[in-house]
Amino acid sequence: MQDGRWVAAVFWVAAAYDGILGLIFIFAPAWAFGVMDVPPVNHYGYVRFPAGLLLVFAAMFVRIARDAGANRTLIPYGIGLKLAYCLTVFGYWAGPGISAIWKPFALADLVFIVLFAMAYRGIGRH
Repeated sequence: MQDGRWVAAVFWVAAAYDGILGLIFIFAPAWAFGVMDVPPVNHYGYVRFPAGLLLVFAAMFVRIARDAGANRTLIPYGIGLKLAYCLTVFGYWAGPGISAIWKPFALADLVFIVLFAMAYRGIGRH
């Protein structure tokens, strides 16, 4: 994609990705754990709160997608979200272990980190 359209596309995808995950883990966490054959947490508040944060970040990604230049300063917060998640999952994956449900999301977030950083640098050059 030419110009900044690829940046908008990345952030629209990020908004949809985080928004859908947030909605699933707020409204149907038991279903999500069941699909992945993972024992549920002892209290769904532990899942619903971070899911709510995903919705907040999804809204932020929509703002960036609509006008990346004007909202460039928000991109590092998105990188921070994705980095925090990746460090947590990869740390447990390498150490004591972590349920399989969380691993694909960390791999996807690693891709988002790279794309967000490229977008941030690219927007800064204009």
